[in-house]
Parts: sequence; structure tokens; C-alpha cells
Amino acid sequence: MNPIGSTRLYCLLGNPVSHSISPAMHNMAFDTLGLDNSYMAFNVEPDDLPRVVDGLKAVNCGGFNCTMPFKTAIIPLLDEIDEIASLAHSVNTVVNVDGKLRGYTTDGIGFLQSMTECGIKYKGKTITMLGAGGVATSIITQAASEGVSKINIFKRKNSTFKDTVEYADKITKATECDVFVYDMADMDILEFSLQESDILINCTNVGMGDDDSTLVPKEFLHKNLIVCDTIYHPDMTRLLKDAASIGCKTMNGKYMLLYQGAAAFKLWTGQEMPVEVENKIKRIEE
Repeated sequence: MNPIGSTRLYCLLGNPVSHSISPAMHNMAFDTLGLDNSYMAFNVEPDDLPRVVDGLKAVNCGGFNCTMPFKTAIIPLLDEIDEIASLAHSVNTVVNVDGKLRGYTTDGIGFLQSMTECGIKYKGKTITMLGAGGVATSIITQAASEGVSKINIFKRKNSTFKDTVEYADKITKATECDVFVYDMADMDILEFSLQESDILINCTNVGMGDDDSTLVPKEFLHKNLIVCDTIYHPDMTRLLKDAASIGCKTMNGKYMLLYQGAAAFKLWTGQEMPVEVENKIKRIEE
């Protein structure tokens, strides 16, 4: 990379972002294809988000990614969002077209592609989902659109619980998937849900970094359950360790980052992310 006066900026907005491999991935892809673009990561304070977005528009930034805590907060600052992002009420990719910002969500695409990569079949299956944040709703919306039969969402019964129930009703009506919402604290219903489920997905931050806790008692798991986590640091969360110990197939979030990034790259450039870049990133993650 050798940015010059004509180089167009792309970036990641989040807090924190220091752990992200998105700059390495996108800059490697830009360089491989000979594109005069550069990707950076910016740690943004929540109150500063509107001013940062105005600044990016002012310098004609080509587009940007949003990670926690901005996947919902970014929506009022956009000119329009696509249908899946609207249903999910979550945006992780923004494209600047002639000064107009259009939002998309590629998290669901990335996660389902990760499942396919790992040999996990999801069409016609029942899923238990832990959490209802931006990543969760993106995966739920994409999965419901691609043939998952039933999704049971478990979240804290807080001020957004009613909103999640309304979201679930909307997805049920818009797709052929039945979506239900339950209180995360109701262990009896969680245990029943896991017994009827084919796949469990953790979309909360429980188990991230040095946190060795889990939301699911080990005795609720069964060996026929496929257990997935959107966390990729550490590679094996307490949930995945418990699942592996009883013979469950497991998957973490490392490939979701790659594939959601590849989908964003195509939205920005109209080109596929080079396979050699994907392979290099896989080796970094492994």
C-alpha cells in the first residue's frame, strides 16, 4: 500500500476496534486487485458518531463498516437501507454513492456461509439463539429468509424485550420461519428449547476475551446439538469447550468475520474478494 492524493478511504467504526483484522483483510484485497483504496479502523466514542459520519461524507469516503456499538445507532444517519437490513434493524456496511449513504447487513450472509464452510446444514432446522443484538438479528433475518424452520430467541427481559417480540412477529409474517422470544432467565424453557433444537448460536458477548462464563448449563447440551459462537477471541469459549467435551460439533465466529467482510468488499467495489486473500486471512485466524 502506498496511499496518494487520489486514494479513496474505506474504514471501520466501532469501540473498541484495536483487535480487528478488517484493515489487513481489505487492504490486502485492494492491493491484490490494484485498487487505489485504503482501509483504516477508527475507535469512535458513541456521542461522536454523527460528527464522524459527517466528516466521512465530507471527504467522500467510499464506505465503511460498523461494529459494536453502532450497528443500530448508525441507521438514523443513513439515507436508506436495504430490505434485509431494515428487517434486522441492523447495519454493518455502508456504501457512499454520490453523497448518499446506503446501509446493508452482511453479518447474516457471513455467518451462514461460515456454517456451509463447516458442513453445517441449516435449512429446515430449529435454532436456539442467545441474544438479540445487531449480529443476532442479522443472522436471524438471513436464516429465516433462507429456509430455517424455527428460531427461539432468548434475551434479557429488559426495556427492549417488547421490541424484540415485535421484530420476531415481523420476521414470522415476512418469511416461512416461526420466530419466538423468551426470557433468558427462564432456564426451564431454555432447556426445553435446546432439546428440540438442531443448532445453538451464541450472539452475546458472554465468553469473550478473559470471560470464562457461559449462559448455558453444560447439562442442557446434548451430543446431537451443533453449537456455534459468534465470538472468535478466544477460539474456544466456555460454551464451545463444554459442547466439545460431550461430542457436539462446534464453530466459532472467525469465518463470519471473513465472509461478512468479503460481502462488504463486493458492495463497495463490485468485485469478489480474491481467493488468495481469503486463504491468507484464514491462515491468520487459524
